[in-house]
Amino acid sequence: MRAALRELLARWGAPGRADTARLLASELVTNALVHTDGGAVVTITLSGGDAAEAKGRLRVEVRDFVARRPTLHRAGLDGDPESVIAGAATSGRGLLLVHSLADAWGVRAHGVGKSVWFELEAQEP
Repeated sequence: MRAALRELLARWGAPGRADTARLLASELVTNALVHTDGGAVVTITLSGGDAAEAKGRLRVEVRDFVARRPTLHRAGLDGDPESVIAGAATSGRGLLLVHSLADAWGVRAHGVGKSVWFELEAQEP
């Protein structure tokens, strides 16, 4: 997945946008593998432009096979109030990053699980 995404994003987007896309995709795949019993299917699409022109909207969708919806947590809510202040939480930041950095994101149920997706415009909004 990483190699395919890196190749697609080689000429896509404003500086830093491809890095953001790689980070968010990695977070969603990690969540799917850590919090479910099986694998994940990743779909990456580019619409409304051409990667060679550094335009378009990128959508990354990670499908897993567990219907339980993910929960957006504030980082640090691991039982230690000091970790919120110190930023010491070591997990639970994946969806928070997606929520904070993606132009759009969501969760969609499907027959045997769910898809968690995000979208980024090539240029910062």
